[in-house]
Amino acid sequence: MSRAALVGIDVGTTLTKAAVVTLDGAEVAHAARPTPWRAVATGAEADPVELASTARAVALDALELAGARPLAVGVCSMAETGVLLDSHGVPAVPSIAWHDERAEEEAARLADVLGPERFAVRTGLPPSRLCSLAKLRWLRTHDERARRGVRWLGVAEWVVRSLGGDETAELSLASRTGFLDASSLAWWSEALQFASAPPGLLPALSAAGTALGRATADGLDGAVLAVGGHDHACAQVGAGATRDGDVFDSCGSAEALLAAVPPPVSDADVAAAVRCGVTVGWHVFGGRRSLLGGFLSGLGLQRFLDLLGVDEDGRAALGEAALALPRGAGRLRARDVTNHRARLDGIVDGLSPAHVWRAALEATQEHGAAIKLALERIAGPTERLVVAGGWTRDAAVRGVKEEILGPFERPPVTEAGARGAALLAGIAAGVYADVDELPAPAGVDVAV
Repeated sequence: MSRAALVGIDVGTTLTKAAVVTLDGAEVAHAARPTPWRAVATGAEADPVELASTARAVALDALELAGARPLAVGVCSMAETGVLLDSHGVPAVPSIAWHDERAEEEAARLADVLGPERFAVRTGLPPSRLCSLAKLRWLRTHDERARRGVRWLGVAEWVVRSLGGDETAELSLASRTGFLDASSLAWWSEALQFASAPPGLLPALSAAGTALGRATADGLDGAVLAVGGHDHACAQVGAGATRDGDVFDSCGSAEALLAAVPPPVSDADVAAAVRCGVTVGWHVFGGRRSLLGGFLSGLGLQRFLDLLGVDEDGRAALGEAALALPRGAGRLRARDVTNHRARLDGIVDGLSPAHVWRAALEATQEHGAAIKLALERIAGPTERLVVAGGWTRDAAVRGVKEEILGPFERPPVTEAGARGAALLAGIAAGVYADVDELPAPAGVDVAV
């Protein structure tokens, strides 16, 4: 008989990944498929049905590799992207990518109406195009189909519902919407009014790792279902970075530095954090507040590799050459690497592709160092920096990160987000009592 195992699904910006995790915490199989975006002029959007079917498919791929049956399934995902459902529970419109630029005007209007500092103190977020609130207002203004929408779910919440689970608003994902009054843990009526939201748009709140029924989807039937929450926060659990004094660096297409702190966080600290690029929401464990500074790291670096004409086969040699250069070599500076439009300053004779790559790497890590300092103003000194994510497999990224951020631990996990989602599903299924009982990362026996 096949062994029972936990399954974690991570619906990420670039890839949708799954991990099968044994009850003692070892990752034994993985699978991944591209997240099914469609490029549009402002960024990207996706068919919610395709998002859900891709998530189910990668889970089944990983289970087949592992030869296991699912005891519980947990799902984490990118935040801000949402699924707007009609009264029949059918998606009314495509899902807008979290990084899509179309809601700039709505964000500016949001700041005018609710006030940037007032919005920040209430939600822990800046009034930007990223938040779900701005996206929903754009949809209600520009797409007639959105007027049929009566329910908003985050991507992980939608995938759980599609697998047969109950609807919920998990706290870490709710914290990214702009609808949540974070200190009172209630939906903010003024924010809902701004978006012309219908009554009952958002379901009841719940913590990550709450049991949400059992799967009815083929191949997963009977498994306990749970939302693992925001992918970066869930990866912090998967990487075992849950001690007091830990800072976690989730290094993927988007990068985020996170710290967990006990509530309350004062209004003054929330406002100051948001001004420094750090959001203040709710974490996926321990009733903690989440301090998160996110930026486009991997996506920005990939643009430089594309510009240089370097493919996967050429990255190692380019990285080795970049690491051989001293910091600030050639006085070339990469600017705005973490935004959608980067530039290079100081181009002179004698520079090489390695100089360009070195400049891009330094720019992303200097941004990360500024975020880390902002986290420490509230969380206190970092006792342990833990780093995980796809881009940490790049030796040049690791080398420059250590130069600028200092020493760090890289736990022996393959997919921290998917592992965290699986472990949180284990809490939902009663395998573990809470996060303090979760097995630490250990060596992996990976089926490929």
